[in-house]
Amino acid sequence: MDGCGDDDGGAGAHLLTNPSNPSSSIASSDLSTSASVGAASISISSMNSQFEALASFDILRLIFEMLPVSDLARVTCVCRFWRYVASDGNIVANAFMAPWKLKALVGKPLHGSFWRDSSISKFAISHRIRRGDTVASLAIKYSVQVMDIKRLNNMMSDYGINSRERLLIPVSKPEILVDVTCFIELDTHAKREVAVLYLEGGPDTKLSHVFNRTSDRGRKRVIDSIKRSMQVDDGTALYYLSLSNGDPRAALAEFSADLSWERQVGIA
Repeated sequence: MDGCGDDDGGAGAHLLTNPSNPSSSIASSDLSTSASVGAASISISSMNSQFEALASFDILRLIFEMLPVSDLARVTCVCRFWRYVASDGNIVANAFMAPWKLKALVGKPLHGSFWRDSSISKFAISHRIRRGDTVASLAIKYSVQVMDIKRLNNMMSDYGINSRERLLIPVSKPEILVDVTCFIELDTHAKREVAVLYLEGGPDTKLSHVFNRTSDRGRKRVIDSIKRSMQVDDGTALYYLSLSNGDPRAALAEFSADLSWERQVGIA
């Protein structure tokens, strides 16, 4: 995860605090904390290069496991080794789950930026569309606003529900996330990755709203191939791949159509 440069301007006064021990903290100005060894209190600081704990994966891991996602992003800026430890998949995933007391998180995001924000807006409920469903009726059922559903699902009109197999519903009550399993999915309609909660059953990979996830290596090859063909960055390649339900040829066709339109209107 890459958190360097994402500070909100108050880094100098911010403390990275261990929730279970408020007296133990890491100041983001020098990213220092203290560890108790016997009766002695030893300062762990980015300025103290002689302290061997800075080179101990196990000790740093114990410290970093206590930090929230935002603070993990900050410690990655200290040095390469701290970045390596703080970027461990299990540490990052556990920090993402901790505020909501999730039971498990299944899947890996396509981009590390997914982990930067662990707010409730990162979660959604999957609702399989049934006959008679309307956006208004779902808003009432899940106690959310109609506009929030439409915004999350990129719907311009209420009639958009008729062409979809499911809708993502914003999570309005944090307690619904306690002790449940969520699935990281790239939804082709929402055009974003979300941690999806299934209240009934689990994900159906045959449905067209879920991007077809092959192996990590295979997915990277596809994205790299599209990047070279389009001469675009990762985000643009991923966007068109999501529009085409993971079909590289369809992604290239979508991209070509957009370029043609831009030329016609004089944008490109």
